[in-house]
Amino acid sequence: MISLDRTGLYRLIETKHHTKILYLDDDVYAWVEPPNIGEILVTSHNFHKTDSVLSLGHYRLYNVDNELYLHDQTHLELEVGRGRWQGYLLLSGLPNDSKIRGRIIPTGEVISGNPKFALKEYALL
Repeated sequence: MISLDRTGLYRLIETKHHTKILYLDDDVYAWVEPPNIGEILVTSHNFHKTDSVLSLGHYRLYNVDNELYLHDQTHLELEVGRGRWQGYLLLSGLPNDSKIRGRIIPTGEVISGNPKFALKEYALL
């Protein structure tokens, strides 16, 4: 089962100290890569001065459970061009105030615009 939990606008920026910051609507996450851990998102409540905008567009947050061809995880998809999406697995969902960090893993599994999931996707919107 695929459920669309959230959708909106995102912005990915980089600060002058080369820290990536991901804005999902009004939620703010530092996107960091500590050595030997991989990429993680960390909840942030600070103001971040933009040095450069890396990407912006729509995002979709899906919850996937018992679906063929997809991992049973939270899937974050960022629009990277007209009709093009980049997928990420959030192993423990989006970070929040009680769990301030979580792994984010790029994946080729994309639900948005994928003909395999078209009927299910439109049923959710």
